[in-house]
Amino acid sequence: MDRFSEIRAFVCVAELGSFAAAADRLELSRAMVTKLVASLENRLGARLMHRTTRKLSLTEAGETYLSQAGSLLAELDELDALLSHGASEPVGRLRVSAPVSFGMRYLGRIIGGFHQRHPQIEVELSLNDRRVDLVEEGFDLALRVSNLSDSTLVARRLAQIDDLLVAAPSYLARHGAPAHPSELASHRCLLYALTAQPNVWDYQAPDGSRDKVRVKGPLKANNGDVLTDAAINGMGIVLQPRFLVEQALADGGLVAILQDYHWHCLDLSVVYPVRRHVPGKVRVFVDYLAEFFA
Repeated sequence: MDRFSEIRAFVCVAELGSFAAAADRLELSRAMVTKLVASLENRLGARLMHRTTRKLSLTEAGETYLSQAGSLLAELDELDALLSHGASEPVGRLRVSAPVSFGMRYLGRIIGGFHQRHPQIEVELSLNDRRVDLVEEGFDLALRVSNLSDSTLVARRLAQIDDLLVAAPSYLARHGAPAHPSELASHRCLLYALTAQPNVWDYQAPDGSRDKVRVKGPLKANNGDVLTDAAINGMGIVLQPRFLVEQALADGGLVAILQDYHWHCLDLSVVYPVRRHVPGKVRVFVDYLAEFFA
């Protein structure tokens, strides 16, 4: 049997979790899809899937094979598109990962505008505050709101996002507003769990000197929207990216404090794996992101 047909059948079954669904997508009979996967397993000499009447799951060998086979098929599809369309219109499925709160605010309109320009690209978006492994989990690219450390990924900086220190008027009426960052140590602070040190906040003073303050509080969470809502309800002081709190600032639900001090700034970047040839679908999406945030 054709080797790539076997691989494509396996990847489709693994992604959809069903031989029947894979058969529908591939426009083949279920028996043929089953035969292709069995042929692949025989050729490799390894079982890739556990099959029962109720459930289908990948073996350890299947997980390993899927992580590489998906990328291989994506590059093959890109090559087919390059030759058949003269690279005029990138096609295929683009798997994108992004943080939850940022993605909810921006990526609907970004992807909508991108689709109008490139209707042949199907975007599969996964919102997750966990830092995904692009290669292992089969993503084409990811948006990250952080200061990136050295990595094996290609990174393109799109924008800088500043953090603001905010609290609800009701909280400040009860506890008073701090006059200096050091006073935050005695306040109720709301902590973002996914930073390296959630209870340490860095700042720059008006004279340019830098320092940090150790804080504590009644809530630590791994989602910025939850922390923002808690702050609006008077639970404590929170340090958040501007895009998370700007609406509440406009509505009066939150007020900025210690505005003479500069808090941590984050880079918005798009990252993607190093490849000999960057797939056209990745290239045009990265270019569209750069244009959007310019």
